[in-house]
Amino acid sequence: MAQLSAQRRMKLMALQLLLWQSALWSGREAVPLVTVSALPPSLPLPRSFLLKSLEQVRKIQASGSVLLEQLCATYKLCHPEELVLLGHSLGIPKASLSGCSSQALQQTQCLSQLHSGLCLYQGLLQALGGISPALAPTLDLLQLDVANFATTIWQQMENLGVAPTVQPTQSAMPAFTSAFQRRAGGVLAISYLQGFLETARLALHHLA
Repeated sequence: MAQLSAQRRMKLMALQLLLWQSALWSGREAVPLVTVSALPPSLPLPRSFLLKSLEQVRKIQASGSVLLEQLCATYKLCHPEELVLLGHSLGIPKASLSGCSSQALQQTQCLSQLHSGLCLYQGLLQALGGISPALAPTLDLLQLDVANFATTIWQQMENLGVAPTVQPTQSAMPAFTSAFQRRAGGVLAISYLQGFLETARLALHHLA
């Protein structure tokens, strides 16, 4: 009888273990693992905003490419990677879009970083004033387009209720002391802007 009772206890323990494992696996299947990028944004962005933003990105990138080509053809400044050390010494900043990467896309943070970055590059373009009379019209148009894009982003943040009560102030811009520094700084700033916009374009497609 004692042996029979022990066998029953073992069977009961085995059954309890089986039931526990079954519940555990059912719970795992009910909550699938997802990455941050797979999570939907808190609020859907209007299609009109996305299309307008993508068009503004395209326009700015086109103007930036024209300026880089002109700086290359006129002043032989054709390789931004060769000017990086000079850029560090001049204090030319580079905006981050870490919140817009496909691996960690966060709508509110992405929009905030987009706006801050555009304001940064708008300031850099202003600092390039006087770079060259021949380049001035294209530079002025580029600066205006960047400012308009920043306004588009800010208005969307206001619509979503995520805009700060006061727009962020512009950080200090580098002071160029020679024509060469201004032109080299222009190549770097515009190259940084182009990379920034490419990341923005990919993020906007992802949000769409």
